[in-house]
Amino acid sequence: MSETLGIGGHQRPRNARTDTWLTPPAILQALGPFDLDPCAAPDPKPWATARTHYTWPAQDGLLLPWHGRVWLNPPYGRALGTWLAKMARHGCGTAFTFARTETKAFFDNVWNEADAILFLKGRVSFHHADGTQARNGGAPSVIIAYGVDDVERLLESGIEGKLLALKRPVMIHLALQDPPLPAWREVVVQAIRSLGGRASLRGLYEALEHHPKAKANGRHWQAKIRQTVRTVAERTGSGQYRLQL
Repeated sequence: MSETLGIGGHQRPRNARTDTWLTPPAILQALGPFDLDPCAAPDPKPWATARTHYTWPAQDGLLLPWHGRVWLNPPYGRALGTWLAKMARHGCGTAFTFARTETKAFFDNVWNEADAILFLKGRVSFHHADGTQARNGGAPSVIIAYGVDDVERLLESGIEGKLLALKRPVMIHLALQDPPLPAWREVVVQAIRSLGGRASLRGLYEALEHHPKAKANGRHWQAKIRQTVRTVAERTGSGQYRLQL
């Protein structure tokens, strides 16, 4: 693993020293949850980036197996292409890196392998190891989706930027949503409000079973409701939720 610090999970913006720089939690909250961060920031972490963390030097994420939905903030340096290549092979998750769109690593592992890219509006302000906000990274950043589910997360994240589809199925999917359907967050919030501000998963399934958004997601629509309700509502019991104040 390169000793150069990475973008977001452990990012070094332009002219920075060897400090640790963390991804803004709002980005993680908008795109998560994730199963694995294979190159997580050193402990102690002010917030988790995934359910499982591989932390250098005790664990080498390039050698260890990856599983589930991956959040990748690759160390920025000579090893960047190796990290992105492993992400492309894994094919399930989201990567966050500088928009070095002209490089061989980007062509080989992003342009040729990813499903979509979100070019972020403005420049990202990172956080210090203690969680306090730092300056921006000094260069434009991109969020890269591998897999259709991660494209959906980008679409529904509310993160400002311009989304570019890279594969034909994703292009068709986006075209079919023109005019676009509302985001899952909006759909679930409106459903809970219509149920009096509190709802069970069963109640949400019944309320949204025939919604165009559910039909557009096919057999995965209930999973999308479960994923979304955890981000917009407070859990009050087994399968019970209320809107966050």
